[in-house]
Amino acid sequence: MRAVGLYKFGGPEVLQAIELPDPHAGPGEIRVHVRAAAVNPSDTLLRSGAHAPALAGVPGPYVPGMDVAGVVDEIGPGTETDLSIGDPVMAMLLPVTPAPDGSLQNSGGGYAEYVVRPANWIVRAPAGTSHEAAATLPMNALTAMLALDQLNLAPGSTLAVVGAAGALGSYLIQMARQAGLIVIGDAAPADEALVRESGAIDIVARGSDVAGRLRARYPDGVDAVADVALFGSRLFDAIRDGGTLVRFRQSDEPGGYQADSTRGITVRTPFVPEYAGRADKLDEIRRLAESGVLIPRVAKTLPAAEAHDAHRLFAAGGVRGRLVLTF
Repeated sequence: MRAVGLYKFGGPEVLQAIELPDPHAGPGEIRVHVRAAAVNPSDTLLRSGAHAPALAGVPGPYVPGMDVAGVVDEIGPGTETDLSIGDPVMAMLLPVTPAPDGSLQNSGGGYAEYVVRPANWIVRAPAGTSHEAAATLPMNALTAMLALDQLNLAPGSTLAVVGAAGALGSYLIQMARQAGLIVIGDAAPADEALVRESGAIDIVARGSDVAGRLRARYPDGVDAVADVALFGSRLFDAIRDGGTLVRFRQSDEPGGYQADSTRGITVRTPFVPEYAGRADKLDEIRRLAESGVLIPRVAKTLPAAEAHDAHRLFAAGGVRGRLVLTF
């Protein structure tokens, strides 16, 4: 099968078209003919070698990609599923997974013509949604859902989303509004309309003093801040005593930072693999998209063979929505 992967870590140029054996669905598994795969920050971390120490001894090639959409084209024997051959589906993948002995194994990601996963990793795509749009949902929306589940804020609570114009920020705002939260987003002038369309009821200017602007607008501090932009621990200044900061990178990852608790502020770091294989959560994403709560945003589509160009565009910044590779 056709795939895009890498044999050595580095810049976008290390991504190359490769041929891999066709995978087949075993008992309890489903094979998806991938039509679209979204490009995410996690893909760039794998490609750049950010996780290279943990992957020592795990043979390549490494195939990035955590989000796919396509159609069911093979169902393994004895698999319990309500899906049928030809059904449009979506899935979140983990390119590297724990082996039974606790070591890591190369499971392959979504930049591939076919992927095979247990049936509970795969759900129907939202009705009426293109493969490209559906591919933007699984990992990003599950990350937003996990963050909100960890926050467990009561309706009427204030949540500031820093990095509101990006794909994850947009999904987080949309789901938070559905949960009855008062959402404040940061935005450059060109992005204000986009952030308001996502559901933010208040907007502060983005930039280095966003925490100060939030505190000026909300003198007692907001209940929680979601640091989608990896702004850093300065955001504590915007949070009330006893509130919560959500960061989306571990301290040892690129863009991560130490976030020692102050003033009783809790720090949460959503780790989306916790929701891998949670068909109930992913199917809730489908329902939210079908009801119009979640609106997928595709920034641009490129053929899978041009994945290196997609990674360059991503690195350049300013992408609104997700870049999507097509097969």
